[in-house]
Amino acid sequence: MLTNEYLKRVYEDTQNRNAADKEFLQAVYEVFDSLQPYVEKHPELEKNGIMERLVEPDRMVSFRVAWVDDAGKVRVNRGYRCQFNSSIGPYKGGLRFHPTVTRSVIKFLGFEQIFKNSLTSLPLGGGKGGSDFDPKGKSDGEIMRFCQAFMTELHRYIGADVDVPAGDIGVGGREIGYLFGQYKFLKNNFTGVLTGKGLEFGGSLARTEATGYGLLYFVEEMFRCMRCESLEGKTVVISGAGNVAIYAAQKATQLGAKVVTMSDSKGYVYDPNGINLDVMKQIKEVERARISEYAKRVPGVTYGDNRSDVWKIPCDIALPCATQNELDEESAKALVANGVQAVAEGANMPSTPEAIEYLLAHGVLFGPAKAANAGGVATSGLEMSQNSQRYSWSFEEVDKKLKNIMVNIFHNSYNASKDCGMEGNLVVGANVAGFIKVSNAMLAEGVF
Repeated sequence: MLTNEYLKRVYEDTQNRNAADKEFLQAVYEVFDSLQPYVEKHPELEKNGIMERLVEPDRMVSFRVAWVDDAGKVRVNRGYRCQFNSSIGPYKGGLRFHPTVTRSVIKFLGFEQIFKNSLTSLPLGGGKGGSDFDPKGKSDGEIMRFCQAFMTELHRYIGADVDVPAGDIGVGGREIGYLFGQYKFLKNNFTGVLTGKGLEFGGSLARTEATGYGLLYFVEEMFRCMRCESLEGKTVVISGAGNVAIYAAQKATQLGAKVVTMSDSKGYVYDPNGINLDVMKQIKEVERARISEYAKRVPGVTYGDNRSDVWKIPCDIALPCATQNELDEESAKALVANGVQAVAEGANMPSTPEAIEYLLAHGVLFGPAKAANAGGVATSGLEMSQNSQRYSWSFEEVDKKLKNIMVNIFHNSYNASKDCGMEGNLVVGANVAGFIKVSNAMLAEGVF
């Protein structure tokens, strides 16, 4: 609940100006609520209008994307790029291609990205983009033509030192390749303007694995420091079956845990023997098929068509890695009833405010998305560094740097929670730690 008068006033103004943007307002409220102890001690923030400026993007671009399908029919989608804040570096954030993409979703993702990027300690500002285009069921030719049309509009606003997009839901290596090719064609310029590229044209080793691996490095450090335990023998429930979920499962298994569930938009699978990642990768990465196929190929597996039931499976660790607001209060209660010890967010804002409040009130360790899933953008930043140097690091070098970044994110968040008198509340800690760097830069750079 907001009690600080300055934050209450700014949030009410934000509500009035963005009444239809529910996801964005949810993200702003969560950050404001966490920042209250810090804002109380720093009146210069109000004097310089920091919060008013923080909730207003530098620019929000919306554009038409017209393309031709395989039948020769003209299709039209809507594209977005939100360049939210560049106080500490060029805008950085993914592109999401999914039917649920709206102006509000892009704004919430861009707002969250400000603090996530700050936490990495890399000089990266916050931004996000995407389209309501759905790659599922489309041919490679259709996806190529859509990506080319999308980049024909987007290229006007991005650049290696201006705004560097990456992938997100619906935008993997294939899409990044088409987008980069079109940018290069339009600009006659080979530059590191996108991250998540193929290794043959400027990509980084470990980028594919980065968000999932980083999530587990964060969870591992959280258990080590807050519970004096390792992940050995822990049972893990994961939602999602995309890039983040698959590589979170892989790293969890490497660290001695057993992952028993994964899901997609149609349902979930429960494998009491532990998810067979070779089979899962074949189904989701090669065949791009539904997760129900896993139950047909692996003995002893249970398939359910209600994906939210994944949270009813007993576990020590729950990792929501699918989409926003997938873990609600009812799901949180089911997890607590079954003895969950920790929840860490692999997706962006996958837990509702009510769920987070319930988990924290019941002593569950909670890793918020802007801290726990920062591994992807951290490695994107490392890819940018390699592009600038015209050089490539080994997988081991990148992985080591990624682990160091995630360990530092945990400690910076934990230390900030102590400084605020809320030791162990990593939601508060991550928001405050990310905000301090951004607000100090905004104060130093003046009003614009």
